Amino acid sequence: MGMTMSEKILARASGQPGVKAGDIVWVNVDIAMMHDLLGPWLVDGGFRRLGGKLFDKEKVVVVSDHCTPPATVQQADILKFTRDWARQQELPYYYEFEGPCHQVIMEHGHVRPGRLILGTDSHTCMAGGLGAFATGIGSTEMIGVLLTGETWLKVPETIKVMWDGELPHGVYSKDLVLKTIKDIGHAGATYQTIEFSGSAIRGLSMDERLVLSNMAVEAGAKTGLIQPDETVAEFLRSKGVLEELDMIKSDDDASFITTLHYNASELEPQVACPHEVDNVHPISAVEGKAVDQVYLGSCTNGRLEDLRIAAQILKGKKISKNIRCLVVPASQHIWMQANKEGILDILTEAGCFVNMPSCGACGGFTSGVIGAGEVVMSSSNRNFRGRMGSPKGEVYLGSPATVAATAIEGKIADPRKYLPKEVRV
Repeated sequence: MGMTMSEKILARASGQPGVKAGDIVWVNVDIAMMHDLLGPWLVDGGFRRLGGKLFDKEKVVVVSDHCTPPATVQQADILKFTRDWARQQELPYYYEFEGPCHQVIMEHGHVRPGRLILGTDSHTCMAGGLGAFATGIGSTEMIGVLLTGETWLKVPETIKVMWDGELPHGVYSKDLVLKTIKDIGHAGATYQTIEFSGSAIRGLSMDERLVLSNMAVEAGAKTGLIQPDETVAEFLRSKGVLEELDMIKSDDDASFITTLHYNASELEPQVACPHEVDNVHPISAVEGKAVDQVYLGSCTNGRLEDLRIAAQILKGKKISKNIRCLVVPASQHIWMQANKEGILDILTEAGCFVNMPSCGACGGFTSGVIGAGEVVMSSSNRNFRGRMGSPKGEVYLGSPATVAATAIEGKIADPRKYLPKEVRV
């Protein structure tokens, strides 16, 4: 019997070549990542009581993103503690004000196919888009990893999700993953891997692939994996990673718990409605719902292609006078690239407010949270009650194109009428 990508990666990490789904194995961690909110200020006490010596400074990455820029005194204190801790530990890899941690660790070349990456954030699974087994762990678990470089994991079963065909006009990977989550359910893949495959997946850019792996956790998955290929290799070369890569893939005779088949050409724009990510409907079922705010950004859909899509729709137009439109690029690098291309000029001229790269309002922390009774259309990853501010607010999720079209009309709108049919991005 062949092996899945998850089985192969955890076999290498554990030094046990014959592992299979359901096995519990001790694994060596390639990258231990923490962010400010669930990082040093929470782990420091236990870490010091147990010796306070990092297993390998080269394998520990800390990113301050949730509290940047700080909006409260408590956030400022957390940010200072994180910065000081990284300095005291003489960490070579500490990043601040550069954007959400999941994007930052990829841009700085910490992710490789076949690596095991653990982080104190559930969306660490985004690195699976490059073929790494990446997953979130708790802050207490991270103490053990920091001290020993090891932990235990159960080898997950794998759900294979195959999307073949071509995505039609005005439909993007966000629509694809929302449809997938609807069918699997918000807990349907708990402690399982979702492996995305098929011709439609292979045809996606790196920016779009990362949307899929990022949101795998919204179906409860341990991680979301995509087989690495030349698209991944080219992305890593652009980040200075020139070494030979482990282009890991599942064997043809690997065992999957289930396989889902889809035809991408039949998909239309999708919207996740309050208050669960699997409460997904075609845009035709929710079109016309009035909103107070639109939010383009986050580690899910704040990358360069997402900003290009929005600019294509908003160029020469104005956002509705009845709403506010917030744009948050996913990293400082993306912000700079968008600025060079004139994208930020187009968005600001349309009436959008462009903020600095951070987790921001996506998690309800800073810069754009919503109030009671307010409705937001967001390109982020979660719409739980209270996720972006008041528990009496409502969060709808859609693609960057849907967000931009909604900004124009002040109500949920189908983006296909605003996009030239011959161009997807």
